[in-house]
Amino acid sequence: MAKQSAGLVLYRIAKETLEVLLVHPGGPYWTKKDAGAWFIPKGEINPGEDPQDAAKREFEEETGMKPKGSFQPLGSVKNKSGKIVTAWAFEGDCNPTQMRSNTFSMEWPPKSGKQQEFPEVDRAEFFKMPEAREKIHSAEWELLTRLQDLLGHAKR
Repeated sequence: MAKQSAGLVLYRIAKETLEVLLVHPGGPYWTKKDAGAWFIPKGEINPGEDPQDAAKREFEEETGMKPKGSFQPLGSVKNKSGKIVTAWAFEGDCNPTQMRSNTFSMEWPPKSGKQQEFPEVDRAEFFKMPEAREKIHSAEWELLTRLQDLLGHAKR
């Protein structure tokens, strides 16, 4: 069975322009990657966990912000690895520079025997749709186009 993740798309309307919050993964493998390396805050669904509850939990773990509001379903997408990502959108605002992510440990450098701790998300930022298109991982762009359709915004 394919792995399943759930996530949330935080959006805001600034000067009649749609902006979405994307996060950049932390850790040494992502440090120098930018275009196509940003994601919606998301994570794996635990066995027996409600997908929307998982999305809220993961959003809070990756941003330090408790999601509140009305959650609109955006459906699911499948990435190249076969992982299925289900997402909901909610409107809100925050200061991305104040967000704090949970951390993970891994051996780094490889085969060094040394464990280092890294943030799961090293930064977050609001993007207007044209820039979000360049930044977001290609499999997740469909979720943002569904958000545009839901809100009636042009696909620019």
